[in-house]
Amino acid sequence: MRLAVFQPDIAANLGAMIRTAACFGCPVDVIEPCGFPFTVKALRRAAMDYADIADVTRHDDWSAFRAAQAPDSRLVVLSTKGAVDVWDHAFKHTDVYLMGRESAGLPDHVHAAADAVIRIPMPGGGRSLNVSVSAGIILAEALRHARDHTQITRP
Repeated sequence: MRLAVFQPDIAANLGAMIRTAACFGCPVDVIEPCGFPFTVKALRRAAMDYADIADVTRHDDWSAFRAAQAPDSRLVVLSTKGAVDVWDHAFKHTDVYLMGRESAGLPDHVHAAADAVIRIPMPGGGRSLNVSVSAGIILAEALRHARDHTQITRP
């Protein structure tokens, strides 16, 4: 399981996603360009001391990310446009969960490359959740599902 972040706009949100992923033991792929200078200093400021334990891979662009993706992985996009609720998704331990940009989501060509497009239902009527909150929800649900189906062993 991996978390991928497409051209993040806000350093604090990326830092929160890196921190969450580090706590869950999940590697993070950052697909550039970012909407802020993504330096070691910025990463440490945004992710705090979790940057030291995080497994972060930077990709120059979408093509570089796709070239680096493992052949047995599925690209699972989180989007308000998803037709399948996260609760109904058939999780696999090789999934890569892709988060879009805070300002614009994901472009059509990225949606077209997805093996699945899922959404977090919001029965309260909200339009969208913060991207870092959404990342935490998907990682927690993927780990819960994996534990229940013994695809991932606990440390």
